[in-house]
Amino acid sequence: MTTICLVRHGETDWNRAKRLQGQEDIPLNELGRRQAKECGAFLKNDQWDAIVASPLSRAKETAYIIEHYLPEDKEIVMMEHFKERAFGKGSGLTHEEINAQFPDRNYPGMESFEDFQHRIFEGLHSIQHHFPSKKVLLVAHGAVINCILSVLTDGEIGTGKTKLINACISNIERLQDNWELKSYNETTHLTDYASH
Repeated sequence: MTTICLVRHGETDWNRAKRLQGQEDIPLNELGRRQAKECGAFLKNDQWDAIVASPLSRAKETAYIIEHYLPEDKEIVMMEHFKERAFGKGSGLTHEEINAQFPDRNYPGMESFEDFQHRIFEGLHSIQHHFPSKKVLLVAHGAVINCILSVLTDGEIGTGKTKLINACISNIERLQDNWELKSYNETTHLTDYASH
């Protein structure tokens, strides 16, 4: 049974400003680094076999901060599959700007949900293949994790419905031929966050 702990990256200045953040390489801010440290402190007592992260700096730095807390050094595997969705002309816009310019959320140049979902689940398949029956930490992005939640719950939660908190934790596991959701959007380890 492969288990994956999904960690959303810590806060960035774009999160704080409520700007739509796609594949732009926006770094963590001070709160984001503190949130990553709180994740590390929370996760350090579990036995992790591997750490996987999106190569975007906000996820990568979150992963390195968490890794620093673990009792054994782990190589962090960067996987393009888990980069944030490309939002095309929507990237960088505030909620107000989006409502004015793209009220239907159909941004020109946006990666299709089908393509986005396909690359994410290819990534999950790769994790399962390379780390069978292991415990894996996966540091990624809000839309990535929400896509996983949406697919696993047939749209009950996730994309379009769930506001994931920066540095929240969700857990999935592979049982027989299916991924199953065990928990999502856990924030008890965080002392300070805003619901961006």
